[in-house]
Amino acid sequence: MTTMSAGSQDVRDLVLLRRVRDRIDREYASPLDVEALARGVHMSAGHLSRQFRLAYGEPPYSYLMTRRIERAMTLLRRGDLSVTDVCFAVGFSSLGTFSTRFTELVGMPPSTYKRDAAGAMDGAPPCRTRLATKPARRRPSTGSS
Repeated sequence: MTTMSAGSQDVRDLVLLRRVRDRIDREYASPLDVEALARGVHMSAGHLSRQFRLAYGEPPYSYLMTRRIERAMTLLRRGDLSVTDVCFAVGFSSLGTFSTRFTELVGMPPSTYKRDAAGAMDGAPPCRTRLATKPARRRPSTGSS
């Protein structure tokens, strides 16, 4: 019996982490938790969280929340859904939690964002819209040190 080299294990872990990230991107509106994500790739929740953070800069739960907020921003910019409808459409089960998390990541409550952003990016290419509307936590630092 041979043992897997450290490099092979790292590649295998990266493949599994990518699978988890892809699942979050696909199923962000579903009830997902770290334990379920870890079971799906036969890892412990702790190992998944540590490895995911190393690979992507944030733990899987934070990535999920950021993905949900990104989608919420898109839906709020459209302007045809209420904040409550958007909250449930992106996978939150509590309007209070949604509003708190949205405000933390975007810097303003969802109702204010909806009012200010509706139609603001009309006509802009999708790649520009995505870049301009990334939640603040994920934006790269542009200031000097």
